[in-house]
Amino acid sequence: MEVQHNGHREHGRTASGVRGGHWTGSEPEVAQAFDRVVEEGTIRLARPWIPLIVTGIVGGIDVGTGVLAYLLVEQVTGQPLLAGLAFGIGFVALLLARSELFTENFLVPVTAVAAGRNTVRSLLRLWSVTLAGNLLGGWLVAWLITRAFPELRRTAIETGTHYATLGINLRSFTLAVLAGMAITLMTRMQHATESLGVRLVPALLFGALLTGGQLFHSVLDSIMMFAALTAGRAPFGYLDWLGALGWSVLGNIVGGVGLVTALRLARVSGELADERSRQR
Repeated sequence: MEVQHNGHREHGRTASGVRGGHWTGSEPEVAQAFDRVVEEGTIRLARPWIPLIVTGIVGGIDVGTGVLAYLLVEQVTGQPLLAGLAFGIGFVALLLARSELFTENFLVPVTAVAAGRNTVRSLLRLWSVTLAGNLLGGWLVAWLITRAFPELRRTAIETGTHYATLGINLRSFTLAVLAGMAITLMTRMQHATESLGVRLVPALLFGALLTGGQLFHSVLDSIMMFAALTAGRAPFGYLDWLGALGWSVLGNIVGGVGLVTALRLARVSGELADERSRQR
């Protein structure tokens, strides 16, 4: 059965939340977003190696434009909140250029795996390759920034040192959890609509929140630290960055997968069960 709803055809679902002849327990709008997320997640998980690697690298490069904007405004104003507003260009670039950050894969592919479309192994492949690509692309942009704008080096060192010296403690972990939660919520909000204009709003707002609030994000803050390291005379080294990366990745996963994705999967448990049954 096909039902026309908000301009989209839904196969096997009525506007009252019935799918495949039984009650799914979720609103039609939520179910529509679930379908979009599952389909996109399936595509991401099946991405061949070369496109996967390149997507990760360009994701790091694209968000690096936001880091440049952040440092330019931070140098002039000394205000992280204002600089955070400028950083939003990085998330706009990610959205319009169709590139991805590692943490943007906490919702979409996880949902596809939960729906039985692919395996946990494919999810780990996606995460690890995307993260490595993001870091490679981000390091390149950080090097370019400190070469093209030597006047930004002092600001880059101060900003990068802030994240490198957060340490492994409860405060830094909760900052990482909040960062993972924020960017995964941004992803969820963007998949609630097909309007590009509406999708730009959370990109700008959450970009400002992440960087202006100085949350502990594995990729964004790594690029900040790379800028400090490539500027020279940073009071920390790559081993310090590596420790900060591991700790922030852990917190980001807890916040993104644990506090956002898992709870929203529970909200569409009927759709998940229905989807898994069709995969058998």
